[in-house]
Amino acid sequence: MKKTLIYAISLISYLVTSAALTLPVHAQKKPMVSKQSKTHSKLPLFNDGDMIFQSSISPQCKAIQLATRSPYSHCGIIFYERGKPYVLEAVQPVTVTKLEHWIARGEQQHYAVKRLKNANQVLASSTLAKMKAIGKNFIGKNYDATFEWSDDKIYCSELIWKIYQRGAGIEVGKLEKLQDFDLTSPEVKTKLKERYGNTVPLNETVISPASIFNSPLLITVASNY
Repeated sequence: MKKTLIYAISLISYLVTSAALTLPVHAQKKPMVSKQSKTHSKLPLFNDGDMIFQSSISPQCKAIQLATRSPYSHCGIIFYERGKPYVLEAVQPVTVTKLEHWIARGEQQHYAVKRLKNANQVLASSTLAKMKAIGKNFIGKNYDATFEWSDDKIYCSELIWKIYQRGAGIEVGKLEKLQDFDLTSPEVKTKLKERYGNTVPLNETVISPASIFNSPLLITVASNY
């Protein structure tokens, strides 16, 4: 009887261990929260209005990198609420994301942060309040997968550009046309075909993450690339 009981306990222990090792990936993500909390505690203290860039893991990431010849495919604006940093970003839909969660979503958790060279002089509290208000008006809008220059839908770099232009009177990054990008790679051609069919709006006004990142108005304040 004693041997039988020991055997039963051993069998149950083995089955529980085996089940734990075969949990689906999404069910094993909880421990990452505490790990990211530790990462968050080590992050530099950023400023309201700082711009953060990453290489996202979205399906269109590679096409954007190739078309703009840049490692950056996604970006957002850092704002603080009750002393905690968040990223206002245009995904589906436009939303506000905790900074550590935003960083965790990027490829290998790499990121770079840019700031206006004269931010202390230009971004007064009243200006930042106006920028935040403009940004909040975009929350809930759908992501613009066809990169149109309207407010009906919006994409990530367009969100940054319009908030700075309308809230601070500053144009961060050079506006371009879709035809100005490198559209020759198979990945880019495939995405263009998916989004536009046979009629690609080559004359559409576009602002890319790379154009904002490379703006001479900005300096790099943090990077783990």
